[in-house]
Amino acid sequence: MNVKKSTVLTCAMTGLLALGAQMVAAPAMAAEEKEKCYGVVKAGKNDCATKTASCAGTAKMDAQGDAFVVVPKGLCEKLAGGSLQPK
Repeated sequence: MNVKKSTVLTCAMTGLLALGAQMVAAPAMAAEEKEKCYGVVKAGKNDCATKTASCAGTAKMDAQGDAFVVVPKGLCEKLAGGSLQPK
């Protein structure tokens, strides 16, 4: 392998490693910019388990106080009935 091919290969590998590092860091940063918002979901549209339901998508009624949906940080308190804590 000549020097030119070796340099191109090294640059390509470095780029792929940098891209991989960004992909791993992105979900962590995205999670920090979100929050759970209780009391605003439609029946059957909740994001996770509640006290009365075992999994996502099982809220029994609209605006159920213990059902949440994940929203961008700062939005929940602007929504009618939205709360950062279960009701």
